[in-house]
Amino acid sequence: MKQLQQLIGRTDEKKRLIRALESDKPELVALTGRRRVGKTFLVRKTYEKHIKLEITGLQNANKKAQLRNFHISMQAYGLQTNEEQADNWLDTFFALTQALEGLTIKKKYVVFFDELPWMASKRSDFILGFSYFWNSWASKQHIVVVICGSATSWMIEKVINDKGGLHNRITDIVHLYPFTLGQTEAFLASKNIRYPRYQTLLLYMTLGGVPMYLDFVRKDLSAIQNINRICFDETGFLYDEFNRLFPALFDRHERHISIVKALSNKQKGLTRNELIKAAGLPQGGSFTKTLKELEQSGFIKKISGMGKRKKDALYRLTDAYSLFYLSQIEPNRDVQSPDVEQLFLTPSFKSWTGYAFENVCFSHIPQIKKHLGISGVLTKIFSYVAKPTEDLPGTQIDLLIDRIDHAIHLCEIKFSQNPYILDKKTAENIRQKHAVFRHHSKTKKHLFTTFITTFEMVENKQKTDIVDQNITMDDLFVA
Repeated sequence: MKQLQQLIGRTDEKKRLIRALESDKPELVALTGRRRVGKTFLVRKTYEKHIKLEITGLQNANKKAQLRNFHISMQAYGLQTNEEQADNWLDTFFALTQALEGLTIKKKYVVFFDELPWMASKRSDFILGFSYFWNSWASKQHIVVVICGSATSWMIEKVINDKGGLHNRITDIVHLYPFTLGQTEAFLASKNIRYPRYQTLLLYMTLGGVPMYLDFVRKDLSAIQNINRICFDETGFLYDEFNRLFPALFDRHERHISIVKALSNKQKGLTRNELIKAAGLPQGGSFTKTLKELEQSGFIKKISGMGKRKKDALYRLTDAYSLFYLSQIEPNRDVQSPDVEQLFLTPSFKSWTGYAFENVCFSHIPQIKKHLGISGVLTKIFSYVAKPTEDLPGTQIDLLIDRIDHAIHLCEIKFSQNPYILDKKTAENIRQKHAVFRHHSKTKKHLFTTFITTFEMVENKQKTDIVDQNITMDDLFVA
């Protein structure tokens, strides 16, 4: 991602990095987050005057190449060593300690290891060497060591939760999330792009709040034109990004892709057992590990069902780009010059907008709670699915906000291109949902009917009768 002159958002994350620099003890900071989310830029922008060494791992390179890259990076930063390039990580990190010892720096400085999982090639002794570096030397210095990786699950398993030499050595864990809608708006404004919020929402639903993806948006094009250029043009960066993304993050990435593809077809989500069947994968520890890796890397989300057993929790595909790729880009790859405006008219596009807008709402719960005036109220977030019985129909509720003060918001999420009109049929369906939910849940709490829509709802009898709160996309842009 090209360097911007200013850092958008990331206020809390930047404060934590600065706190590590200003502390009076050595710091080992782990920075994780989805690929392309801006981790490297955050570190460089925050520590730009303090970094005395930055080394980035090489993707798909063997141990010999990684060691050579390490040695070249040291030379690029003027770190001299009398030793020849070593053929193992223990000696390499010893050479690094010797080179850093030669620095005449009184102020605390930073050593930055980027894409650490790529450095630790299979069957290498990287963790052994890095453990030596921290435990025998860096932990006694006036230094900040930042380790960064897009393979979040690897970082957690191999470093953060390490049972060996790095056990309990991490002093802070900073996870970088994609931008919110408000941060996306600010990011685009920094590029002198000021779309109406509906167009910004469409971009967000398509690209997610991923800074690198958003950086491809051009000011001379509309949001729709940008989506066409970035996603459907064969030269567009996101035309084939999906097939680069998972191999860069996971071993045996075919399993991860199978799960993501299965979830892309189910807006309500799938239980673990349903997902095993839909993805065609065997049940067992490897499946559990794959699910966990996708969760930790931000591609899927596990949402508990209110009153349901743990095994009945639903998994949703929440990565915006992956969902858009699988539902719109991949199926239209053989279509010559597909146009998003034409896709708007297709059933699959309408289904995608519903799924994508629900995901936007799930990722903006703090903004929803703020509009409802319950930011300080303890809540739990659920989804709800009830199967039909002999006496009652089945029902599905998009989002439940269960409050500790004995109230529950039953949220209806509706994406539309114009102000939403609540008709009699939908109003009756909502009344039925309430009855089914109260019957099955046995709750005594007060039930609010909360609509989350793109634009304001049209005032009519149905809205007056059953809608307690109407949240619009503008409310989701609030900081």
